[in-house]
Amino acid sequence: MIIHQYFIPGLAHSSYIVAGNRTCAVIDPERDAGRYIAAAREMGLRITHVLETHLHADFISGHLDLADATGAEIYASRSADCTFPHTPLAEGDMVQLEAIRFSVIETAGHTPEHICFIATDTTRGETPGALFSGDTLFVGDVGRPDLFPGRAEELASSLFDNLQSKIMTLPDECEVYPAHGMGSLCGRAMAAKRTSTIGYEKKYNYALRIRSREEFIRALTSDMPAAPDHFTRCSAINRAGPALMRDLIRPVPIEPRSVAGRIRADDAIFLDVRSYPAFSGMHIPGSWHIDLGGNFATQAGWILPPDKDILLVVEGRQQSEEAALQLHRVGFDRVTGYIEGGMLVWGTAALPFGRVPVISPEEAHALIRSNEAILIDVRSQEEWQDGHVGGSIHIPWHDLRTRHTELDPAQRYIVMCRGGQRASIAASILKRHGFGRVCNLGGGYTAYQRAGSVS
Repeated sequence: MIIHQYFIPGLAHSSYIVAGNRTCAVIDPERDAGRYIAAAREMGLRITHVLETHLHADFISGHLDLADATGAEIYASRSADCTFPHTPLAEGDMVQLEAIRFSVIETAGHTPEHICFIATDTTRGETPGALFSGDTLFVGDVGRPDLFPGRAEELASSLFDNLQSKIMTLPDECEVYPAHGMGSLCGRAMAAKRTSTIGYEKKYNYALRIRSREEFIRALTSDMPAAPDHFTRCSAINRAGPALMRDLIRPVPIEPRSVAGRIRADDAIFLDVRSYPAFSGMHIPGSWHIDLGGNFATQAGWILPPDKDILLVVEGRQQSEEAALQLHRVGFDRVTGYIEGGMLVWGTAALPFGRVPVISPEEAHALIRSNEAILIDVRSQEEWQDGHVGGSIHIPWHDLRTRHTELDPAQRYIVMCRGGQRASIAASILKRHGFGRVCNLGGGYTAYQRAGSVS
């Protein structure tokens, strides 16, 4: 049994190829199935099995793409009620891949339908060698149970039972292969290490060391980070079966003047994916900004409307294809085009453009002290609690979509995050709602601290 891990930064998603001698299984695949097909071909293997631990909330799975391309059978939880062709699994079922036996255990908690796969290489013995834990058990954490309104305590209680009576009874040497790592919002305290063992997690994982059900429920239902909007959409898409990637429209170059009127028509959104300094210097009025160099897919899934065509502002075709792939990963399938020539051609066509001044910590401090501007801290609640600027307003960047009504559009605002990227998203949201005097604090809270301006 050979295990290969594939990790996507940003989404912090891990998927796996589990290989026998001639065939292999893919567990919790990402939507871009080509990487697994290429890897299997290089290893001289056929992909015959696709195993899903649960209905993923934070990304669109590639199970149908893999099945379409390879003829592999899809295996998923019976209680997920998936509507695409698959083999349903429940507690006690087994899936055989050559000499590798995958035993199924039901582990409701993160989601109601969650299952895990215990892999045993029977050529070596009957001791379980690997646990593919999905979002039940992470390195240093467990799956959050609060994604289903009104069911957090019920699911936390189920998670406690399944961890104590099933997961922790596995041998200490059994390896743990989770579906996410540090950076994912499917948990709260994941470690940077991407694999572990049952024994190590029993010793150091804070959640596994909680022996009281009541304390466990309290810990897993309190002070959880906010969940992005697309978490409520992706599970349903994965249950029904997403559109095949080969059937999606590839973004095509569009002449700037031909799309300028669509801003007023509001039948599409302009998404600028360039760096935040580039957006700050010159952008299409009314456009959203999400820096492709940041946590792009999650941030896009969090705030963009899901029911409109997306037109990209990029620095070239390669950037448009990368942005489209990341958008497809979180369920945006209507990425129809990109502005040909980017902002250079937009500007030379004498079309209108906007700016967001980037100011230094010293400038920001002077404006704040003289009451000429108000500082908005758009970092997370956890970051704010760790330290913030006295007198600043705290509104997380994603909440500005609705909470902009708490602000005065005539006032001058300075938006600040940790480094500048999320503040640029926040600035684009405010600009879309008619705030004309918005600045971005260059370098964010980090630079403000180093300049000695934090009070």
